[in-house]
Amino acid sequence: MQMAATANSALVFLILSTPIALWAAWSDLSRMRIPNKSVLALMAIFAIAGLIMLPMDEYLRRWLQFAIVLAVGFGANAMGGVGAGDAKFAAAAAPMIALPDVPFLLMLFCANLLGTWLTHRLVKHTPLRNLAPNWKSWTTGWDYPMGFALSSTLIMYLAAAARFGS
Repeated sequence: MQMAATANSALVFLILSTPIALWAAWSDLSRMRIPNKSVLALMAIFAIAGLIMLPMDEYLRRWLQFAIVLAVGFGANAMGGVGAGDAKFAAAAAPMIALPDVPFLLMLFCANLLGTWLTHRLVKHTPLRNLAPNWKSWTTGWDYPMGFALSSTLIMYLAAAARFGS
């Protein structure tokens, strides 16, 4: 399997963004909110590391990806399809994705969304829930902390790109 992302840039993005992605996932699971600071931190990571790791034309093109995902996310939010934090997080993560890898990313996201949703729902109804009894996501009905799936998808994509990138 060959990916379009360069292994070196993916590894740098992975190392720098994993703590932020885990923070966003934890916050969404526990409070059903993705902190704006986590979104800004992801953007800062790309702004600095991307400038160093990517050719200038690619770097600028990836900022366009950010703008497109943000616009689509805000549209989906306006229609009630996703939360605003989810839209902002996806937009902040978008520049870390090589455009030719988007089909792979979408398949990974779909599989991961199913896996994280099932995991969340199963744990909710087992004694494991007692490890985090006060998480808001346990009591929100059908609402789901999408930051869990978005964050883990970003981490898995960057790990795969670091291993199989060009």
